[in-house]
Amino acid sequence: MPRPFSRLPEPLAFIRHFTPNWFAATMGTGVLALVIAHLPWQLPGLFLLAEGLWLFGVLQFALFSLLFVMRLVLFRDTLWPMLLHPVQSMFLGAIPMGLAVLVKGLLLFGVPRWGEGVYALAHLLWWLDAALALLGALLVPYLMFTRQDHALEKLTAVWLLPIVAPEVAASTAGALAPHLPVEAARQLLVAGFVLWGLSLSLVFPLITLVLLRLALHKLPDTDFAATSWLPLGPVATGCLGLLSLGQAAPAAFAGTALAGAAELAQNFGLVGGLALWGAGLWWLVIAILFTRHYIRDNMPFNLGWWGFIFPLGVFTLATFELQHLTGLAMFGLIGLVLAVQLAAVWSLVFSRTLAGVWHGELFRAPCLGNPASPAVSVLSEQAG
Repeated sequence: MPRPFSRLPEPLAFIRHFTPNWFAATMGTGVLALVIAHLPWQLPGLFLLAEGLWLFGVLQFALFSLLFVMRLVLFRDTLWPMLLHPVQSMFLGAIPMGLAVLVKGLLLFGVPRWGEGVYALAHLLWWLDAALALLGALLVPYLMFTRQDHALEKLTAVWLLPIVAPEVAASTAGALAPHLPVEAARQLLVAGFVLWGLSLSLVFPLITLVLLRLALHKLPDTDFAATSWLPLGPVATGCLGLLSLGQAAPAAFAGTALAGAAELAQNFGLVGGLALWGAGLWWLVIAILFTRHYIRDNMPFNLGWWGFIFPLGVFTLATFELQHLTGLAMFGLIGLVLAVQLAAVWSLVFSRTLAGVWHGELFRAPCLGNPASPAVSVLSEQAG
């Protein structure tokens, strides 16, 4: 058995080679906590389990943030290679998405434990999250258009990551708004609708490109297997955001000139949410079929496997929300099946990640050069 960290390419590699896609682990852990907390049928201990997972996600985010800042401070020469890398730069969107999931968990778990003062903290963190999401949604596409090297045959759904972050922030705004003073809630919801529209208007053209790439060049190789699930994420988040923003709007805008529009947003939110859920269902089924294809090809583990989790998790949350709003038991049963699948996938990916951390093989940033071994080179490319 290899000794701990025996495969690190160099001393302090866990800092120099720390990549932003580690924040996808925070996204996956946080969304699993939210799913468990939203199960329609709660059993003793489940809420405590969900709270424990959320706290673990908070620790992950704090540790990853520290490592990322240390990389930028101690190894400033790695910043531009990271930004110009056509894959690694996309994962900058995982940072605000991980934060947004934790902010949403703060509303569920923080208030019962620390009181309603948590709402003010969540409000502050939301604006920070929105700023980071907007920065990534502008900066990364700008670099794509001006500096990075891309081609249609190399395109994967990772292109979606930087532009989905505003949509995730919008979904969290809908959950936070009912707990704020009216004026603050109105500002939050207006910002949320703007972020939702900004994101979704770019999501569908990119998904169209992904479909074109699949038709012309077929599936990416096994190292990019998890990218098959990524289009499910923005579609499901769009559904959840439309539902949450629409439900929060009438109370926030009551008695204002926008009261009628807010009522319309509530009704349209449900209809639009159902339509987006249907689109997500197609991607869920096709992603499962793609994954079965990849399993037959013995796909190797890499950090990209965390991409299996968040899209499935947010689709499960949207399913439970539809069950709550429509009262249809069908959505609850579907959501329960998805939740069990989510827990199983998270357990598998987390255990494989622990093994990769123990051996040190996951700390290889592709923008900093390839290690000598061809096999390791492939692994590092996906890890970015």
